[in-house]
Amino acid sequence: MSALSERLDQIEAEGRAALIGYLPVGFPDVNTSIRAMVAMVEEGMDIVEVGPPYSDPVLDGPVIQLAVARALEGGVRLADTFRAVNAIADAGAVPVVMSYYNPMLQFGLERFATEIAAAGGAGVITPDLTPDVGPEWIDAARAAGVDTIFLVAPSTTKERMHLTVGASTGFVYATPVMGVTGERATVGEAAERVVREAREAGAARVCVGVGVSTREQAAQIGRFADGVIVGTALLRCLTEAATPDEGIEALRVRVRELVAGVREAR
Repeated sequence: MSALSERLDQIEAEGRAALIGYLPVGFPDVNTSIRAMVAMVEEGMDIVEVGPPYSDPVLDGPVIQLAVARALEGGVRLADTFRAVNAIADAGAVPVVMSYYNPMLQFGLERFATEIAAAGGAGVITPDLTPDVGPEWIDAARAAGVDTIFLVAPSTTKERMHLTVGASTGFVYATPVMGVTGERATVGEAAERVVREAREAGAARVCVGVGVSTREQAAQIGRFADGVIVGTALLRCLTEAATPDEGIEALRVRVRELVAGVREAR
């Protein structure tokens, strides 16, 4: 059993959903982004998604796109991702990487998986890769002991749902809205339906990313999902702050609110 699966089992035994937070590496600079990730862990974040910046983040919303562009302008490198992973593991949370496929391919799939494992990373979320076209990545990840986490959505057919669930380890990432990432005013009914369909296809753990930004939304999803994934709302704490220190303090406050949400959900 992987470190990610073990942590999710521990959290389930506590009677709650996991809180999973995403931040890109390098915004506003590499060191501050890593400080921010560690701060999230200190405030109770269970799992941290580390985002290697990519020049064509087509599935991300405007807040993440702007931050990623700034990070690339600042000279962030893929090696900085492994630094972040190591810092999160040392802080006591489970790190996973959320990466577009092209940077992984350019770096080398076996090398990418090996470097993540060596840094203490547990898995990789690949938003633009599906299992049927990614067997080389699945093989490389399995060899390195890294979980492969694929996405399902409302448009996922029953056949593809079984394919995706079968290829996913750690958890299945359910995105119950079509389009790019970003905060949403409401969760909507599709979230629970996609979780149910993934479980019917055999998924042991399903975590939901749907633009969560409030304690109430975290509690709502935490009632039926194994994990609540938050990204844009966390990054906004850094993008809207006057200084990096103020951004990290705002981030701490937001994480505490979300932690309260998942803990009061059930």
